[in-house]
Amino acid sequence: MVKGSAKRATIAPYVVWSAIFVIVPIILVIYYSLCVETDGKMVFSWANYARAFQPTYIDVMLRSGRLALISTAACLLLGYPVAYIMASKDFANKSFLLFLFLVPMWMNFLLRTYAWLTLLDGNGIINTFLQMLGLRKFSLLYNNGAVVLGMVYNFIPFMILPIYTVLKKMDQSLIEAAQDLGADSRNVFFRLIFPLSLPGVISGITMVFMPAVTTFIISDLLGGSKSMLIGNLIEQQFLKVSDWNFGSAVSVILMGVVLVLFTVFTMVDKDGEGGALY
Repeated sequence: MVKGSAKRATIAPYVVWSAIFVIVPIILVIYYSLCVETDGKMVFSWANYARAFQPTYIDVMLRSGRLALISTAACLLLGYPVAYIMASKDFANKSFLLFLFLVPMWMNFLLRTYAWLTLLDGNGIINTFLQMLGLRKFSLLYNNGAVVLGMVYNFIPFMILPIYTVLKKMDQSLIEAAQDLGADSRNVFFRLIFPLSLPGVISGITMVFMPAVTTFIISDLLGGSKSMLIGNLIEQQFLKVSDWNFGSAVSVILMGVVLVLFTVFTMVDKDGEGGALY
């Protein structure tokens, strides 16, 4: 009984913290999403959810999903080879390379995004360099390409680290056994290494897609008004339009999408092999 009481006393602060800062806010968001103001009174209604599925907002959601998928695919294509090289036993400078990918994460997210404005601006570093070469300027800002670039830059470490973790822990004797049995490098990779690294891949996809589909700072700064995403829509409803009810409904829909993704991740990575660096 004493041990049980001590255990309950130990976890009580965490329960209180979760209730105040997680459960209560979620309940409030759901409550606001189910309310509309009529004659100065709040009444329960599904109107906010019906409005969220109008064609205009569906386009915003689809654009958010499309750009998030493109960014996630780009992070995977760029990040997997890097993680594979770092995890290779023949690569001597893996710690230094890992350090180079971690250093930008120590900088403020907003500052990292602002840095791309200096690079991509019409009079920025890239266009200035192109002019020095006698080439014309390119419109590099305020388009979907700039948004994808910002997402890839900011989120690619979240793809590399879980894949690197799984590859680093992989039993090298399995690879040696496959090679002894006559498998070439291509077969070893596609039939052994890649399937065994799938927990890390799924973890990386989840960790990149979720912040990519919810971001609003990147699309605000690099995309301008041409790249409104679902995060921008929620931000506008709360901070500019003051329509908390509709903003809450969109937030609940987004939370549902994130919950589905997290459930898929949990089902695939049951042992949690792709979720931590060490």
